This record gives sequence, C-alpha cells and structure tokens, in this order.
Amino acid sequence: MTKKNQIQLFDENKIRTAWDSETEEWYFSVVDVVQVLTDSENPRRYLSDLKRKLKKEGSEVYENIVQLKLPAADGKMRLTDVATCEQFFRIIQSIPSPKAEPFKQWMAGVAATRIDQLQDPELSIEQAVADYRRLGYSEEWINSRIRGIDIRKQLTDEWKRGQVPNEKYGMLTDIITKQWSGMKTREYKDFKGLHKESLRDNMTNIELALNMLAEASATEISKQQNPASMGHHVSIAKSGGNVAKAARNELETKLGRSVISSVKAQDYLGNQHPKKEIE
Repeated sequence: MTKKNQIQLFDENKIRTAWDSETEEWYFSVVDVVQVLTDSENPRRYLSDLKRKLKKEGSEVYENIVQLKLPAADGKMRLTDVATCEQFFRIIQSIPSPKAEPFKQWMAGVAATRIDQLQDPELSIEQAVADYRRLGYSEEWINSRIRGIDIRKQLTDEWKRGQVPNEKYGMLTDIITKQWSGMKTREYKDFKGLHKESLRDNMTNIELALNMLAEASATEISKQQNPASMGHHVSIAKSGGNVAKAARNELETKLGRSVISSVKAQDYLGNQHPKKEIE
C-alpha cells in the first residue's frame, strides 16, 4: 500500500487518516471515529466492547479491518486499526450516536463519493445512466458502459458466492486486467493519465470489449469450476484474462497495431457539445 497520512477535522475533532494511492481509498482511524461519535472517556474500551458486540451479532466487518502505522499522541508511528468508508458505514450502524448521520456525510465528502453508493457497494445502474446523460454522453456510449457495469456485477456476485473477501477483489481485478492488457489497473490508469477517474469510462470501445470479455469469461469459468480456494480464484482470473488476450492478439495481428490506447474520454469529448462515442 502506497499511503499518505493526513489529519482530517470533523467538528474540530482530529481524525487520523491514510490515503491509499493504489486502491484510491481513504482509511480512517477506528478509535478516533469511536471517540468522536461516543465522546467516550475510554474509546479503546468502548471499541473493545464494540468488537465483541459485532462478533456476537455475526458481523464479519471487523475481521477485514487492517492496521496501518499512524502518528500517535507521543509523536511515534504506531500500528492502528483503520477502516474504509464502506466498512465504517456498517460499523456506525452499531453505534447509537446523534452524530452518526453528520459524520456519514462528512466521511462521504472526504472520500468524494456518494453516501448511498458507499452503503450499497453495487453501483446503481439508474444513477449511473442519469449521471452519464447529465454529462452529455451519447445513448450508444451509455449502453456500452452500462453493459460493462452489469458484467462486472456478475463477476463480483460470483466472487461473493465463492466467498472471496471484499478486499481481494482489487487483486483479482488487477490479475484479469494485466493478463489481457499487460498492465495492472493503476498502471493502466497512469498510462492514460488518469487519477480518480474511472478506467472503464475512459476505455475505447475495443478496450472495453476486451475487458468485458475477460470478466465475463472469468465469471463463466468460475461457475463451472466452483473454486474453493484463493489460489483457484487467482488461476481462474488468469484464465479469463487469457481469453481476452488471445482475442486481442488476433485482432492486433489483423490490424497491424496495438489496440491499447492512451486516449481517454476528454481527448474525444468536448465541454460545450454533446459527447461523441470514443472510437
């Protein structure tokens, strides 16, 4: 994880955070958030009780929480429990506090994304269509991207069925993407000069088609093989990517050029006119 520590303020209360440049997510100190929401004199004790409560309720959210080195009160860097926005929305549900809703809004603002999308990690297709139309994209462009979202959802549903932890989705996605394109997701975004923009939204039609083929192939192979280990999921991710790689190689042989392009949406889409489909 490539991270950058930063102190964020919520109602003048300090929240230690870390930015992960690879996953493009903020991680928030769990004990700091508990202190803000509960005003507890002993937030670590409250957190310990909360962990037991969540475990008793059968929640697995805390099992996926990681530790990062954050600056402690004595100035030293110490391992601290941290959680993403998505994890915190689940944790906060178990903390009775009048500050819960304002804090959710603040956290969503820090993460620069919608609260409803964080509470429900499955991207709302209706919301996506509305956003694309508002930005002026053509219906043809929108339809192709929505199809890509649907195929992605089928893949993540299959991973969920196979009991793949949420934090492993990015790793498997990187494997699929690198297998057919030669680049991990972050490398691909750097190649296109992207930062927080969606890679999928900035793919050409051919790139998007190959990506959909890779993800759809991985989904179908997984359904057939019913993997029971992470190693097997990794193998299937490679297989799905290889299907698209073979298609890419054949197409490039006929075209005499690479179909991997550095162009992105803004290279084709003007600001003053309806946006044209990326060719």
